[in-house]
Amino acid sequence: MTSRPLSQYDHPYYCAEGNYFKNGQHLTYASWTDFHTEWGDLDDDLNAVFRWDWNTPDPADYCPPDCAGHDDGECDEIPDTTLLVHWVLQRKAILRSTECPVTEADEPAIRKWLTRKASYVRSIWEPLLNTAEQQAA
Repeated sequence: MTSRPLSQYDHPYYCAEGNYFKNGQHLTYASWTDFHTEWGDLDDDLNAVFRWDWNTPDPADYCPPDCAGHDDGECDEIPDTTLLVHWVLQRKAILRSTECPVTEADEPAIRKWLTRKASYVRSIWEPLLNTAEQQAA
């Protein structure tokens, strides 16, 4: 089975970065490697991922068709493609988000990591999932 690239998934609605009740809960990293070094192997029970978004900026949002280029001051520089991850640090009930620039070359490692995170969240909902799947059929 071939899956779509992560960049092609558009999740319903959105999730705000950080934590509404406490500043400093959105952390940014220079690369996937830097992010994974700090967050990659943390205990899933204590650091549950409940959402991820692969954000690819649309160039039209930053450089309109009538813009002559980025050097004329009329256009904004197009930001990096990023992976935005939303967490619940369950033991302390902390909501937090992290973000890092990503490339297509990072996708296999990201997919592997997110699959592990999804398996953990699925284990929480497992008692209801089989019932929901049966009811939907």
